[in-house]
Amino acid sequence: MSATTVSAPGALRRFFDGDIWHSFRTSPVAMFSALIAVLCITAALGADLISPHDPFDLKTLELSDSMLPPAWMEGGKAKYFLGTDEQGRDVLSALMYGARISLFVGGAAVVFSVLIGVALGLLSGYIGGRVDAFIMRLCDVMLSFPAILIALLISGVGRAMFPNADDSLAFIVLIISISLGGWVQYARTVRGSTMVERNKEYVQAARVIGVPQLRIMVKHVLPNVMGPVLVLATIQVATAILTEATLSFLGVGVSPTSPSLGTFINEGNKQLFSGAWWLVIFPGAMLVLIALSINLFGDWLRDALNPRLR
Repeated sequence: MSATTVSAPGALRRFFDGDIWHSFRTSPVAMFSALIAVLCITAALGADLISPHDPFDLKTLELSDSMLPPAWMEGGKAKYFLGTDEQGRDVLSALMYGARISLFVGGAAVVFSVLIGVALGLLSGYIGGRVDAFIMRLCDVMLSFPAILIALLISGVGRAMFPNADDSLAFIVLIISISLGGWVQYARTVRGSTMVERNKEYVQAARVIGVPQLRIMVKHVLPNVMGPVLVLATIQVATAILTEATLSFLGVGVSPTSPSLGTFINEGNKQLFSGAWWLVIFPGAMLVLIALSINLFGDWLRDALNPRLR
């Protein structure tokens, strides 16, 4: 029997006997938020399998079923539980597909922000001097602009420069525009933790025995400063999703051929005064559920990983 096979059950046992799992199973807010987040993510990722209709298959759309109210209202149909839009698309199915795009853009933007922020923060905190001063002044400049304004500017310029770009390029521009407004917090967090870690004994011992500086930063310092980053990234996912929805609502987000929750809210807003309230309420409720559940889970994770609160 290999060492990996033996150690895996032991690692799981230690996790389930640890403080984090005990904190999770004794916190109703953490369990409820995790359940809602898992349900939303599962519905988004499994939309191809569990959605009742394919809202983007033109062969299945029926214009005679357009603008139907939810199934429990007069005039609604059972096969369209949350109603339909002006094109006859099932709102419930469209929400699943739209949530997938919102989650993808938000998650990718956070990953890109983490890569930039952690790299610059680690470099700034470990090297110090002029490098630290330059990176911190760059952070100050970025903080002087609202994140949504930076994302709006870059996304708008990207669409103006590439008006006929395909969906993949539009996604890349949108992800970069959101990321450039979110890396600063990671850089400042990692910098502060790195400045503490670089003076500890294990780092000094590594320097004495001749370990290269890059290896010390990546192999020794980085694992010890990632705790706050994971908590911050969890919370920032919700912010990135809301930023994407805002940009899509303003018309500079994802393309109309790949609509997200923000695009659905924008389209539903145009029909709001005609009485089709479900085209705004349900996408908005889906967006609030995703953001709120992730934020609550991130708050619990921050408290669970804080040794002063144990």
